[in-house]
Amino acid sequence: MSNKLQGKRIAFLATDGFEQVELTRPWQELGDAGAEVELISLEKGSIQGLNHMDKGDTFEVDKVVSEASADDYHGLVLPGGVANPDALRVDDKAVSFIKAFFEQKKPVAAICHGPWTLVEADVVKGRTLTSWPSLQTDIRNAGGTWVDREVQVDQGLVTSRNPDDLDAFCRKAIEELAEGRHD
Repeated sequence: MSNKLQGKRIAFLATDGFEQVELTRPWQELGDAGAEVELISLEKGSIQGLNHMDKGDTFEVDKVVSEASADDYHGLVLPGGVANPDALRVDDKAVSFIKAFFEQKKPVAAICHGPWTLVEADVVKGRTLTSWPSLQTDIRNAGGTWVDREVQVDQGLVTSRNPDDLDAFCRKAIEELAEGRHD
């Protein structure tokens, strides 16, 4: 256990239909590195995780996005799953919350389908990122460059393709979150 993230507060933004391991594994590793982690969602209560297409566990929400501010966090993690980012990207408060991290030049880590929310927040233009392959056209249409790599870092933005990339994703997310702002 390291203390690389001691004193850092990290928001995880998710809703029903997130890929469970893409939340639980970074949550555990960032927590083990000393971060205080909070689950932010669209509504109070709990959200449903998925293990691929099968129902997984439910997770208690710490705060609703309408009450959350990027000012209160040092970074943001966006798990994937198909339904999760699809629901988040049509919620104005969620999109504004994500965009605020980029405006404040704070690190953001998004895996698998998570970058869909970045497209909606209009923050991929001029950036290089990776994702689940089906998002590459959306990323390119939004002005980004898509690459097929286990992890891609661009100005504090960490992206990965899928759960198989979690080792590299978590390692780079911790590095970027420890570094902090990217002016």
